[in-house]
Amino acid sequence: MSLDNNCLFCKIIAGEIPAEIVFRNESVVAFNDISPQAPTHVLIVPILHVENAAELAKCSPTITAAILSAADEIAIARGLTGYRSIFNTGAEAGQSVFHAHLHLLGGRSLAWPPG
Repeated sequence: MSLDNNCLFCKIIAGEIPAEIVFRNESVVAFNDISPQAPTHVLIVPILHVENAAELAKCSPTITAAILSAADEIAIARGLTGYRSIFNTGAEAGQSVFHAHLHLLGGRSLAWPPG
């Protein structure tokens, strides 16, 4: 496991900052977003510190798959009949924490195109 001492999500993974953890395995940690945009808004983060989804896919396709699998498992556990999974990559796309993470949104109808 490689964490960055200055990263908010790494501090959550390490238990230094509290979060409502909803899922954890050897590859990922998932927790409820503190500013939810839907009834279900969970952030799924790799335990490996990588800046964004593009870098994660290059260095660990296995962990990338684990994130998507966790999203589906959480959605099923919450009874979601549909959900949206979003990776923001780079500041221009809205990424504000530079540790790769997937937003799992559901529990209401979601409009398209998004913001």
